[in-house]
Amino acid sequence: MQLMWVSGPTASVRTISITAKKVLTAVCASAFVLVTFGVLLHFIGFRIAIEMSPGLARSMGGVTTEAEQQKVEAVYRERLDNLRQTMSATVQEIRQLETLKNRFMEVATPTSLRDKYIKKDDARGGPWLPLRFQSSPSRDLIQDFASAIDEFSQTEAAVKNLSQNWSSQLSWLHALPTGIPMAKDFRVTSGFGIRNDPFTGQLAMHEGLDFVAEIGSPIVASAAGLVSRSGWDTAYGNVIEVSHVEGFVTRYAHLSKRLVEVGQKVQRGETIAQLGSTGRSTGPHLHYEVLRNDRVLNPTQMLLQATATAP
Repeated sequence: MQLMWVSGPTASVRTISITAKKVLTAVCASAFVLVTFGVLLHFIGFRIAIEMSPGLARSMGGVTTEAEQQKVEAVYRERLDNLRQTMSATVQEIRQLETLKNRFMEVATPTSLRDKYIKKDDARGGPWLPLRFQSSPSRDLIQDFASAIDEFSQTEAAVKNLSQNWSSQLSWLHALPTGIPMAKDFRVTSGFGIRNDPFTGQLAMHEGLDFVAEIGSPIVASAAGLVSRSGWDTAYGNVIEVSHVEGFVTRYAHLSKRLVEVGQKVQRGETIAQLGSTGRSTGPHLHYEVLRNDRVLNPTQMLLQATATAP
């Protein structure tokens, strides 16, 4: 498109050509100028607003002054410090619980195994609990949060390992034959050691404890284990043997009825038989023995652990 006009008395003719390219160039140039002006107005205007009226700047663009930002950071740092103090107190409580657990393990562990599993001076171990619950004013808030998250993660992992360690030790203790093999009321009529044989009257070795109760009274496993014998014996009558950890074996004799078979797993306190008077027996009672690596032990040494830890 062309624009033509005649000027003056000389009648000179001027012509301007308008093309699509020129129009597009003009529009782009105008847009660039307007955008540049707008950006400059935005930054200059907000800077002036921040200096002159911070409230107006916040309402227009959500910005804050340096003082206000420091105040916000101070609030978050205070909350972070409080959280760290809470974590530190929790760690101390966990350590106190660990001390109580170690005392419990020392009391509950049979004398024959105490030296093996409880050492006071050597071979110590266990999870490491971080104590760096302090913030540094010189660090930036983001670094402080990252450091706190790392400390919390380490503490969480330590507590998890500690819990697993406690569960493992208590499971081991639960698998030792320290329980009472009787589920109901009973009397002990014959202890471990030399006694007068009830049939011959001569001195003889009694390798267990005799628990007297009503015939048919439930007999329970004194610890978790695997039934290694369930049958008849001339001297013991109906007899059951259960194998436990650390080479322990418990023997239950003179039973009226056996309720478990060889190869069966039993839990602590599970009923495995009924009291009777079979075999070489003068009346209803349970003859209970504890062996370790084929060596007969005094069951009283094991049962004292259960008595000492009972509430």
